[in-house]
Amino acid sequence: MAKFKHICIVRLSALGDVTHVLPVISAIKDACPECKISWVIGAFEKRLVSDLADVEFITFNKNRGFSEYFRLYSLLKNRSFDVLLHMQLSLRANIIAKMVKAPIKIGYDSQRSKEGHSLVVNQHISYVSNQHVLEVLLSFLELLGIDRKIINYDMPVSASAIDASKKLVSSEHYIVISPASSHELRNWTASGYAAVADHLIREHGFDVVLCGGKSEAEKKLGFEIEKKMQCQANNIIGQDTLEQMVVILKNALFLISPDSGPAHIANAVGTPVLGLYAATDPQRSGPYHSRQWCVDAYDKAAQEFLGKDASQLSWGKKIEMPGVMSLITADEVIDRADQLLASLED
Repeated sequence: MAKFKHICIVRLSALGDVTHVLPVISAIKDACPECKISWVIGAFEKRLVSDLADVEFITFNKNRGFSEYFRLYSLLKNRSFDVLLHMQLSLRANIIAKMVKAPIKIGYDSQRSKEGHSLVVNQHISYVSNQHVLEVLLSFLELLGIDRKIINYDMPVSASAIDASKKLVSSEHYIVISPASSHELRNWTASGYAAVADHLIREHGFDVVLCGGKSEAEKKLGFEIEKKMQCQANNIIGQDTLEQMVVILKNALFLISPDSGPAHIANAVGTPVLGLYAATDPQRSGPYHSRQWCVDAYDKAAQEFLGKDASQLSWGKKIEMPGVMSLITADEVIDRADQLLASLED
């Protein structure tokens, strides 16, 4: 690795992609401990990684509109870096990358570039077909001359978060259901979640914890699941912070979730994930170390909603259409949950 003194990363969102940046940072720290790292990150997403050591966070709050760009510009105009790792394909991120002064600006290849991305970078990662999102971000390390074989997420949490999480979830043996994605059409059915939760409680004797964010849509889905259940779940949707959620997921036996931030957070802390995928492809955006446990209806969705096999679709194509997640049955999820539990006993 070249002796870079200061590296700037631009990756604003979302929660899942923020977790994918962590192995990149760990690899840089291991290869060049004296190198400073600054990360331009979304204000909300920063809450997830705020305890990460030896990283300067430069937050961007998109809810503040144009004034936030001027604020960020004033912070960056008199600063310079050796390298920019421009890891986000969006107009917002491209504008921010333009503000960053660095002689080397590494970004995506021309095939994936969009919204002016190629105009603000001068080096490009190689295009590799059918890559998982994590593998794409890890490929930025190659242009830094860093070996990326070891994947280390390094997601620390505070003692206060650990204590608070114990008050929300006192059980020692529990399974988490995080039912909602930030994209409503990726969500599974309340009746499906209820059937699976009842099975886990009745047949296996485990507690089930419902977790999620503070939005009304997430709370509503949690209440619908509870109403349809015959057993009792611990519904903490909207009650925990991001940092507390990390602890709760880390201590869970496994997580059940659609394509969502919590799925990638659980993956990052070593908790198996039973992912529910029809609207998106788990081979591209599934929980990286748990893709074998995903219920994968993506090909079925491609055939029924688009009239094509999944192999005929462009990589990363989303099939976010009403009813697509109903292609996943409760029996399929129950069977996969039983298999996952059996593997944990081996």
